[in-house]
Amino acid sequence: MRDDEVPNKTDAGRDEITSRALKLPNGLRSILLMVDGQRTVAQLRGVMAGLKSPDDALQQLEALRLIAVPQSLAAAAAATIRDSARPPTPAAPAPDYNAPAVAPAATPSAGASGYSALYTLMSDTVREHLGLRGYFLQLKVERCTDVGELMALLPDFSTALGKARDSAFAAEMESRFRMLAQA
Repeated sequence: MRDDEVPNKTDAGRDEITSRALKLPNGLRSILLMVDGQRTVAQLRGVMAGLKSPDDALQQLEALRLIAVPQSLAAAAAATIRDSARPPTPAAPAPDYNAPAVAPAATPSAGASGYSALYTLMSDTVREHLGLRGYFLQLKVERCTDVGELMALLPDFSTALGKARDSAFAAEMESRFRMLAQA
């Protein structure tokens, strides 16, 4: 990985945070928790030194497919050019109106998108306003699997934000969290 790349957790990485199925060593697990799609590889390497993680922690996590670097714009453009050079696919057959109706595929529920939005806001809040002081709070956020569990963390968030900033800011963030949870 290049120093300017910004890795993200994969679905497998998020699952590992909650399940601990791979029983990662503490150093690797700590780095996995710090990968948030905002920090560059260079920044994460700086954190790795402080956490006494192996020098190749990011490569190990990538090999385990727990983290990945999003496709670069150049690679995405090359893929688009390749795809446009392919011959067009044949047209779909005309629909058979006499065939039995099939139920449409399930779409993600509003609860799932609410969880995702709340999870993202809480993670961003920890990173932006609490920094490393919010490490254990971030661990709690990572363990949450639904909106209810995230909302149960509100008292901890309010306390931490009140100490780091002020009570007015903590109250404002709590109201934002509650609005997202109800959306």
